[in-house]
Amino acid sequence: MARMEGKTVLVTGAAGGLGLAIARAFAGEGAHAVLVDRDAQRLAQSVEELRGTGASCSAQVADLSDEDSILALAGEVCAAHASLDVLVNNAGLAYGEIASGFFGLGLAKWQHYLAVNTLAPLLLAEHLRVPLARAGGLVINQSSMASNVPGTAYGVTKAALNAVTFGLASQLAGEGVRCVAIAPGMMETEASSGALGEETMARLTGMQLAPARPGSPSDIANACLYLASCEGSFLNNLVLPIDAGNRLRGYRG
Repeated sequence: MARMEGKTVLVTGAAGGLGLAIARAFAGEGAHAVLVDRDAQRLAQSVEELRGTGASCSAQVADLSDEDSILALAGEVCAAHASLDVLVNNAGLAYGEIASGFFGLGLAKWQHYLAVNTLAPLLLAEHLRVPLARAGGLVINQSSMASNVPGTAYGVTKAALNAVTFGLASQLAGEGVRCVAIAPGMMETEASSGALGEETMARLTGMQLAPARPGSPSDIANACLYLASCEGSFLNNLVLPIDAGNRLRGYRG
């Protein structure tokens, strides 16, 4: 029997990249995967791809920077699924101005970055806590080792997400729901390669201990599967580094 047979998992930012890899991994282990993204066309293509492999999955279009959209998403999920075993808050803004310094962004951009990277995971956990509690479920927040890097807006949003994770673990404990965060280091994805370039990717990879390679989407997906499995059921209220030891040398973006 597959590890996730009969379970339901919701993954945000799942039209591509890490989110799609996570959804694919859970679906491959027998779960019904609910893929959420704001890009309706790309999301439909990803769901069609997964269904072509025999996976059980569905799509929900939502803009996680908008509270009304989050509430609508939560309402639709609660109506469709009596219980929710895993919520993976993967969606986030990572590249461009958010990865630069603090100054010059302005309040509106700060609010937008925090809305997507920090507050959307909080609101989804809040408004999906009933189906999560029914399943004795798990919330996985996608943080980053950049939460330890001073001076970037992205790092601030992820450090705040770590604090949200600890708060949720406390708030949801009485309902039997666990909450953890994962903190990837250098990941080789289409988005990271395009944004950082080969030279920066090589420099950051060289800072790792072992293995001396960028992380892959499957590294993240497998960590999520472990956390959601029986083997990972005693893990709660933590931020799990997935960075090949990068943190021991001091991550520098």
